[in-house]
Amino acid sequence: MGGVGTDREQATRIRKAVEGYAENIITFLRELIAIPSTSTNEGECIRRIRLEMERAGFDVVRVDAVGNVIGTMGSGPRKILYDSHIDTVGVGDRAAWKWDPFQGKYENGIIYGRGASDNKAAIACMVWGARVMKDLGLLPDDVTLHVAGVVQEEDCDGWAVHEMITTQGIQPECVLLGECTNLQINRGHRGRCEIKVTTKGVSCHASAPSRGVNAIYKMMPIVAGIEELNGRLKNDPFLGRGTIAVTSIECKTGSLNVVPDECTIYVDRRMTVGETTESSIEEIRSLPGAEDAEVSLLTYDSPSYTGYRRTWEKYFPTWVLDEDHPLVEAGVKCAESLFGERPRTSKWVFSTDGTATMGRLGIPTIGFGPGEERHSHSVDDQVSVEHLVRSAMFYALFPRVYRQVAERSF
Repeated sequence: MGGVGTDREQATRIRKAVEGYAENIITFLRELIAIPSTSTNEGECIRRIRLEMERAGFDVVRVDAVGNVIGTMGSGPRKILYDSHIDTVGVGDRAAWKWDPFQGKYENGIIYGRGASDNKAAIACMVWGARVMKDLGLLPDDVTLHVAGVVQEEDCDGWAVHEMITTQGIQPECVLLGECTNLQINRGHRGRCEIKVTTKGVSCHASAPSRGVNAIYKMMPIVAGIEELNGRLKNDPFLGRGTIAVTSIECKTGSLNVVPDECTIYVDRRMTVGETTESSIEEIRSLPGAEDAEVSLLTYDSPSYTGYRRTWEKYFPTWVLDEDHPLVEAGVKCAESLFGERPRTSKWVFSTDGTATMGRLGIPTIGFGPGEERHSHSVDDQVSVEHLVRSAMFYALFPRVYRQVAERSF
């Protein structure tokens, strides 16, 4: 890309092309929102995305064994993966919503509904951004672009894209995540793990509780210790402080007049730089009252909608890509050339498929996506049409900018 004038001309040309497909993007996103697609139930949504990819002119479109849909343009040796998970969390209490969460409501330049911000908007923009890239001849000859609609991220972030990369023949040299970033460049986030803690007791009739040992009472100092632990975890200048929270509690008891002999809590542990699953488990084991408790890492083995199944430890590594990495530079240059100002580089508060691509596999990863993180998983789930347009512009140009930066850097 040349000087400022060239950048402006190019940005104008790309924006005009994206705006020509704006109705396609809006209609596609609204139709995706109308299809419920909680984790392990994404089949209908995947079929709809496959149809759209075929309409948009991808060279190859396929659904892998896991159930991810992958559209490919180009056939060069340098491979870029765009990742947008298309599963969503549930809607919770429908009465709390101002509109039908599956309506795909469109009003005053905003699209509302479950998945609008997390993360169906991204796949709509990626598909039609790739079409603009093809129309304008922006894809370098030596680059292959894979656009993937990924399943089961909400249940187990990274699982499906890890399987796609390690078993389904997609081997990118870099990854661009479409998770909402408010149009900034994100380059990491805290890791997390899910931990189970169990205390054992002795059941007896509740009319004489002293005859037994109440497993709930044995758990109480551990819960208090976890609450206290949250205030003294490690802090990182970029990613922020680690956190820990009890998110569920249950017990086993013969009836409501029997002292329970087992109590279990589930813990969400967010890990900043310098924290690991091992250190997180050991912190819990060291709490007062936890001497006899069973503390273990949860596993995930839910089959995908295609029946694909593989056991996965619920450990999602912390990851950060250096700010001066060429991939970050490419993201910044791409946004700057399109929108006339340097974007912020930041991080997500929540977790993404980057736990697998960068955290487990070491593939350089950044994020750029429509929507704001604060709307994710909320009854105000939404995305603006302007975000859709700008994101599609970015996805259309990014392979070209990345190729230019990579040629100079590697």
